[in-house]
Amino acid sequence: MDQLESKLPMITRSDDYLEYCRETAKGARDPHDLALRGRDKREITRLVHERIVAEVDLHPGDDLVDVGCGDGTLLRMAKKAGARSALGLLATDEEVAVLRRFGLHVQQALTDKLPLPDESASVVVCNNVLLVVPREKIPASLREIQRIAKPGARVFLGEIPFAQPPDPTPQFISRRELLSHLYRKHGLRTWFGMLRRMGWWAATGKPAVVCPGTAISFYAEPSDFIAMAQDAGLELVRYWQHEYPDTRNNYLFRRAS
Repeated sequence: MDQLESKLPMITRSDDYLEYCRETAKGARDPHDLALRGRDKREITRLVHERIVAEVDLHPGDDLVDVGCGDGTLLRMAKKAGARSALGLLATDEEVAVLRRFGLHVQQALTDKLPLPDESASVVVCNNVLLVVPREKIPASLREIQRIAKPGARVFLGEIPFAQPPDPTPQFISRRELLSHLYRKHGLRTWFGMLRRMGWWAATGKPAVVCPGTAISFYAEPSDFIAMAQDAGLELVRYWQHEYPDTRNNYLFRRAS
């Protein structure tokens, strides 16, 4: 451990979110690891997406695009509901490779440059994603979401923080402290996985991504976010407070016909 301490630089999570996604995908044994909600949160993921399905009134014949589809839960639900198509977009090729192994239709893309034709989706979902997008890229991201939406399309933009939250991840003085924290919070499997990665990083000199979790880059008061979405061509249907965490809002928009 002392050798690891001397060889590994600490890399901050907020500057390396994509690298963190890559590392998560490389170590994923289960597609649900890509939901990035922590251990044993599969049920929460399911409940969140069931609510989204209800809010967008997903029905047979819809063309769904899930921007930042995580573990693909919504894509599976859409297929079960009889959607004509269900495409998921993910930030890294490594995440895409994981979900393709399970037969899901996914592509690599970032929110401000979506590789889709104009007016290609009757439902667009972007949940728990925009909060990690740099603020300066939010207007372009909203314009891209509007661009790919068909006239009258339902657009769900979820888990938008309305205030700057505290950093949820402690900054660790040592790798030993980090491993202890991971064992207490996430269990033996996560602890052992991090220990193996530390050894690999030390042996190869590869970048060390050791601060898991969600880094909040974007937050906005409802009035500000609604104005940004309207500037992009989206019409507000309604918004409401997210249940957990309750420091976020969910928004349902439509693209103007």
